[in-house]
Amino acid sequence: MATKQDQMNELQKKNLEAAMRLAQLSIENSQRIMELQVTTAKTLFEDGVQNAKAMSAVKDPKDLMDLRTQFAQHTTEKMLACAREIAEITARTQNEVGKLVGEQLTTGSNDVFDAMQKMFKGMPITDQNAMTAIQTAMDTTRAAFEQMTRASSEAFQAFSTFNAPKGRK
Repeated sequence: MATKQDQMNELQKKNLEAAMRLAQLSIENSQRIMELQVTTAKTLFEDGVQNAKAMSAVKDPKDLMDLRTQFAQHTTEKMLACAREIAEITARTQNEVGKLVGEQLTTGSNDVFDAMQKMFKGMPITDQNAMTAIQTAMDTTRAAFEQMTRASSEAFQAFSTFNAPKGRK
């Protein structure tokens, strides 16, 4: 039979693994966003150089204004596309974080209750009323954890739906 310290170590290990998954998710999504921003900036810089060359060759003021307008429109479209993609990455990340938090609340609370039950089983409690009171308290606490888990899942779902990019709910 596992000792109380082994049980606590196992709980800490599970919590650490969940924190590592969350950190990894955050790092991966930050990298995606940075790569997207760098790619967009590089493309816009190259387009700006090309536009400057084209504008230097133009003699007619009307053609120059048309070229500037096209460049501004092209730049705006690229920046909006980048912003949309960042919003999509963020929405996916919010969903994944919500799932992780929900899983952690569910499995974490179950693990804590299992450990507590094992601990109480090992104690020399002979009073049946005391054991009933402990079990009732644990059942009440478990119900509260389950309600919190449901509420947090619903909150993450509502938040993700609210912040989803338009047209992709």
